[in-house]
Amino acid sequence: MPQASEDGGAEDTTAEPSDIAVRLTDVTKTYGRGANAVTALRGVSVALRRGSFTAVMGPSGSGKSTLMHCAAGLDRPTSGTVHLGDVELSRLREPKLTELRRARIGFVFQALNLLPSLTAEQNVTLPFRMAGTKVDPAWVREVMGRVGLSDRREHRPAQLSGGQQQRVAIARALATRPDIVFADEPTGSLDTRTGRDVLRLLRQVVDDLGQTVVLVTHDPVAASYADRVLFQADGRFAGGLDGPSAEQIAEWMAHLEPSPAEPGGAPT
Repeated sequence: MPQASEDGGAEDTTAEPSDIAVRLTDVTKTYGRGANAVTALRGVSVALRRGSFTAVMGPSGSGKSTLMHCAAGLDRPTSGTVHLGDVELSRLREPKLTELRRARIGFVFQALNLLPSLTAEQNVTLPFRMAGTKVDPAWVREVMGRVGLSDRREHRPAQLSGGQQQRVAIARALATRPDIVFADEPTGSLDTRTGRDVLRLLRQVVDDLGQTVVLVTHDPVAASYADRVLFQADGRFAGGLDGPSAEQIAEWMAHLEPSPAEPGGAPT
């Protein structure tokens, strides 16, 4: 099994506070109460540098999506703190939290949530209209050009391929110049070739634009595009690898997956 730091490489003690895009400190998240309570995160701490590409992996039920939801302010931790830059999310009331998410966080999901009646460009600028803020047409054109949609700006989603629709979603996530982009299984519904194109695009926005990207995925090949891979199991970080190959990632995942012979260990 590849060697990795014991804490999963989650803590970066060399980074200055201004270099950190998002920080979770001793975050626990429990759903339900009493005998029905389920703890999805157990005292997780992680700091992600600005301009980095991090993949989060783990078996089903390991808490990786809950980690993303807490880091993005979509869910509040039961205990612990989450900072986006110097802002502690738990101190914000819901209207302010919604405003912060629109302005400083980008989202790319497997379910694209594109409005079929709008053009690609109108879908990209939708966050501005929802927030009541001014659109910068030159920046929107640049973003759409960077994701390869310069000649598709007036097309509606039904006129675009699956990969092009995902590029619209990525452009929408980048248009507000967010501090960080969270991508949850963004290639899950795409064929292999199109999925690789989308992953290369995410890699490109980190390298060329200095964007910070967090990718939640189950795919070792997808995770290999990241600078760092963090592994979760049972709501905790189980290890981490810097610049790993898909083969190294798959080996780690094989050790994290429960055995089918164990109670509750059905393949996931």
